[in-house]
Amino acid sequence: MKKISLIIPCYNEEESLPLFYREVTGVMEGLGREYELIFVNDGSKDDTLLALKKMAERDGHVIYLSFSRNFGKEAAMYAGFCNAQGDYVAVMDADMQDP
Repeated sequence: MKKISLIIPCYNEEESLPLFYREVTGVMEGLGREYELIFVNDGSKDDTLLALKKMAERDGHVIYLSFSRNFGKEAAMYAGFCNAQGDYVAVMDADMQDP
């Protein structure tokens, strides 16, 4: 069965992460496929990294990478692509503003 990798660049997303995680996990589980959620913390100044660490401890589908400073969305996406293990890879914003 094909695996799906979802790359999620994050910058100061502490508040939106719980809702995003709930929603995307529900969709991914409904697909009935293997998946991984690759969150890339792009040098956030809030507690985004702490939230990602807690999610990864609870859920083996969650992987996080963290930059020491803000490098921009493109660098975060590239890091996600370099670490993705899926047969299919998509990018989604953590602020849930994707159509």
